[in-house]
Amino acid sequence: MAFRSCVGVVLFSCLVVLAASAGPKPKGRKPVNPPTRTIADNERKAEAEAEITNDCPEDGFFADAEQCDKYYECRAGNIIEKLCPDGMVFNDYSSQEEKCDLPFNLDCSARPKLQTPIPALHCPRQNGYFSHEDPKECGKFYYCVDGKFNMITCPDGLVYNDKTGICTWPDEAKKKGCGAAEVFAFDCPAVNETFGLTHPRYADPEDCQFFYVCINGNTPRRSGCKLGQAFDDVNKKCEWARKVPECADWYKGQLTDAELEALENPPTPKPKPAGSAPSRRKPMRPHKGKAIEEDEE
Repeated sequence: MAFRSCVGVVLFSCLVVLAASAGPKPKGRKPVNPPTRTIADNERKAEAEAEITNDCPEDGFFADAEQCDKYYECRAGNIIEKLCPDGMVFNDYSSQEEKCDLPFNLDCSARPKLQTPIPALHCPRQNGYFSHEDPKECGKFYYCVDGKFNMITCPDGLVYNDKTGICTWPDEAKKKGCGAAEVFAFDCPAVNETFGLTHPRYADPEDCQFFYVCINGNTPRRSGCKLGQAFDDVNKKCEWARKVPECADWYKGQLTDAELEALENPPTPKPKPAGSAPSRRKPMRPHKGKAIEEDEE
């Protein structure tokens, strides 16, 4: 059993022992006056011996040196070995906190081992976020708790990112088969480098409410106008649908003329009369105790 901080010291100690035993033994008698250890040497030796001990350094919770979901609880010199729930890892940000966390929130590269998984339907482990089994389902993933799954769908145009556990743009997720070309079926037109730096916009050829922003002129990201508006591909901005000739009837059958009018011209809220706002000051409490009577003149 070794805590996380002990690995380097143990390895160094072993190398020193091996090096000392592997070399040829010196011939002749020992020197009459061997070199005296300095105080610094003694302190370093004591520190090394303290590092490789299995005793608790103090009360608290400490990460295992090799396994990211294993940790130890120390109480009054006693060590209790513990495991996080399957799919979770131990967060060692504070020795006074016992916290198991999602792997996305920790760097487990220095202690990569994990307990044997306990899979369930759609859940490679009992807890966590996991990609959909079908690689073509770029925006769907599972959230598992105690082996029970819940399927979640990313907002339109986003892809589940295995590395971060959240929905991100296709070019950020870098998921095979789920790039911007596959998700959007849209290619940014070729432009020169100077114009590309303006992140040009282009109308979605299939949907008047949406448009594409081409990051640096070559990476498409889908964005949209608010309800009742359409993207004006001439002026490169969102405008009320009736003002964009090719999209004037886009909302027919979805919104009535009255609803479109209300969206375009929302009612102006009436101003509140001055002094009508309630006071935030607490009312004064009545004076406790006997009132002081003024002397009559």
